[in-house]
Amino acid sequence: MSNAVYFTPLTPLSFLDRSARVFPDKTAIVYGARRRTYAQFAADATRLARALQANGVAPGDRVAYLLPNLPEMLVAHFGVPLAGGVLLALNTRLSALEIGYILDHSAAQVLVVDSGFLPIVPAALADAPGVRQVVVLEDDQAAVPFPQDAWDALGDKAIRYADYLATGSDEPLPWAVEDEMAPLALNYTSGTTGKPKGVVYHHRGAYLNSFGEIIHSAHTSSSVYLWTLPMFHCNGWCTPWAVTAIGGTHVCLREVRGDVIWQLIDEHGITHLNGAPTVVSAIMFAPERRELAEPVIITTAGAPPAPTTILQMEQMGFGIRHVYGLTEVYGPYTVCEPQESWASLEPAERARVQSRQGVGMIQTDPVRVVDAAMNDVPADGETMGEIVMRGNNVMLGYYLDEQGTRTAFEGGWFHSGDLGVMHPDGYIELRDRAKDVVISGGENISTVEVEQALMSHPAVLEVAVVGVPDEKWGERPKAFVVTHADKTATVAELIEHVRTQIAHYKAPRDIDFLVELPKTSTGKIQKFQLREAEWAGREKLIH
Repeated sequence: MSNAVYFTPLTPLSFLDRSARVFPDKTAIVYGARRRTYAQFAADATRLARALQANGVAPGDRVAYLLPNLPEMLVAHFGVPLAGGVLLALNTRLSALEIGYILDHSAAQVLVVDSGFLPIVPAALADAPGVRQVVVLEDDQAAVPFPQDAWDALGDKAIRYADYLATGSDEPLPWAVEDEMAPLALNYTSGTTGKPKGVVYHHRGAYLNSFGEIIHSAHTSSSVYLWTLPMFHCNGWCTPWAVTAIGGTHVCLREVRGDVIWQLIDEHGITHLNGAPTVVSAIMFAPERRELAEPVIITTAGAPPAPTTILQMEQMGFGIRHVYGLTEVYGPYTVCEPQESWASLEPAERARVQSRQGVGMIQTDPVRVVDAAMNDVPADGETMGEIVMRGNNVMLGYYLDEQGTRTAFEGGWFHSGDLGVMHPDGYIELRDRAKDVVISGGENISTVEVEQALMSHPAVLEVAVVGVPDEKWGERPKAFVVTHADKTATVAELIEHVRTQIAHYKAPRDIDFLVELPKTSTGKIQKFQLREAEWAGREKLIH
């Protein structure tokens, strides 16, 4: 019997194909006054794919996007792979230097950019001469005028988005792939080395992860999903594909602001949103906050929500879905799966168990907590080990980094670098981040990267960076600096220096000058001493 009878390669492209046939006239995308039905959504993706092909994008070529959460970013999640390309969604908070490195390392052929980010593109392309075309999108909700100087600096490389689409056609393409393990997307994460790593996603993983998102966030065809989570972050946790698969409605959002979120909840009857603690804080502390007339499900990850936060959100009418994962595993991998028995717990105790990272999602292999010999640690809620994962929702590897990939998959499992415990009921709980990554507003900040930026200042002799509490962002980097005996620098000078090296949001807001840093007898800096002093008396589950 032919394989074609019982086997079809899995790809999230099939989701838009189905929804365009089943829900052709249903509103798929909302953005301001704009509306796109599912039939139009599919046509937009096809037009984009044909334009990419007409402009020389070949199978496997990387197509970079530097956009906020606009409809065109949703279209890219289908149009780019429909053309055979690999989607590279860039973090909009990065500096020109960082974007240039990623564009060059990935060998991106095309860059699609929102006009609001266009001013940094000429500097970025100085380090990425391989980018052949820059497609500029003009958004009528952008707060800044069109940057003509930046446009002029790009010369013949620049073309407006509408003109670019006009180079294509509406001729249909198959919503299918020959190889489900072929690269679908490339996402860069800083890790702890300070050098961004390219994480390669495949079609099969994104397809299966989408079902996990649908099930654990309780999506239906009636879902109205608000885009508070950046689509550049793990491809929005695969939610562009998941909500499309179930036939829900995407409500796009250019900028995450508490007042706008509450306005859209009322205006569109939002049922779901995802986000880091930053989003939760924006909702909780907005002047417009109130009890909800209808429940809204918030799926949150990044730093685990504090029990008090869970209680407050539930009192407002929000349902919390707590998940945990990394870029290397398509975003969420575990979920704190609710148990019926928890309903009888006191609210504070129920919130405490809900703040754990939980168990593997339905599409994953079971998560493990292991010791250095890859043996499972006792499930006693006390013995710490490293969290490891494997299965369909683990990356293909790090792009052009064989050694990094081998290290990450040592022993046949993906090593998260996160330390945690296994509870007797099989639920994991994070206790430390072995890599010292600071999670600020859901974004990973490498302390090594910040330290390197500070060390490049001539006055700095030694430095240590740790995460410290922040009411808005969950945590933020703080630096402890020892200067050379014959040199001085002010806090403001050092912060400004860091901002010339890396993205502004990664720069420390606070810097303490010390005579010496705490060290072991062998000279290794003991960051935990600095960190524990900052978190003393504060509720924190990840150190």
